[in-house]
Amino acid sequence: MNTIPSTLVVITPVFEDGEASSRLFQELAKVFGDNVRVVAVDDGSVRQPVDVRKLSESGLAGTVLRLRRNVGHQRAIAIGLSYVAEHMPAARVVVMDSDGEDLPGSIPSLLHALDAPDVDLAVAVRRTRVETWRFKAFYEVYKRLFKILTGRRISFGNFMALEPAAVRRLAAMQELWTHVASCVLCSRLRVINCPLDRGSRYAGKSKMNFVGLALHGFRGVMVFAEDVLVRVGIASTLVGALAFIGGLIAVCLKVSGHATPGWFSVSLGILLLVFLQTGSLALMSLMLTGVSKLGAPADTGYRHFIDVVEHSEGVPA
Repeated sequence: MNTIPSTLVVITPVFEDGEASSRLFQELAKVFGDNVRVVAVDDGSVRQPVDVRKLSESGLAGTVLRLRRNVGHQRAIAIGLSYVAEHMPAARVVVMDSDGEDLPGSIPSLLHALDAPDVDLAVAVRRTRVETWRFKAFYEVYKRLFKILTGRRISFGNFMALEPAAVRRLAAMQELWTHVASCVLCSRLRVINCPLDRGSRYAGKSKMNFVGLALHGFRGVMVFAEDVLVRVGIASTLVGALAFIGGLIAVCLKVSGHATPGWFSVSLGILLLVFLQTGSLALMSLMLTGVSKLGAPADTGYRHFIDVVEHSEGVPA
């Protein structure tokens, strides 16, 4: 397996998880020594902020970006990628969570997959999970709904390794601020899947509840709003056409005298309502498709979210 490049940067978002992030720094130091630089994005933590001294104590060089407020997991990653794209444009980057579920020992496998000449980005696809059966069931349902609505398959999260060009490309995409994995799917980068096991949390409990997970899933679909609207419009048109054909059949049965009393008016009324509703939905979908991404991309201005930048030179205390 290839050696770890000295220009490797690990980006990790942290929210009220100082204990787990400190453990992560130690594990990274064990695996890579001083061949890695950490960019920890403290997502507005108040009770358990990231302690930059823990970076120094572990012997790692790195940077802590303290945000002015909590912006959410995905935006914190977007800020980290934007910062690295501006200040370390030649570095390979690994994005991972700080809670221990993304194992530092799995990073070399991602980087090895990234060594292929036709790969820009390597993503972790989970072989084993430690979540409850409810989470696994809902996740399977979500993946199928995602495929139906967007026409794309999603089987990975935020644990990934990126070439420098891929970092700069993602940092320039406004979709990154909505959903990282969906942004990767629409980036047209050359992606390879890397099967990896999922670890257990170092400490504490997950801050993500069912509502948060559902919102995260919806945001993933929002990135492909145009595709979803077109599919909804086509489906509505087909249902409307079937309702129209059904209405014609009902009229023919009535004229030929084969309709029972009361059946014609009820069936025709229902079909007419279906036709009008699906027609309206199809029209709205087409209109929204035309305006969903008009105009120039918005300037995300990642610097506006950063309150303090603290550095560690990697000298153990």
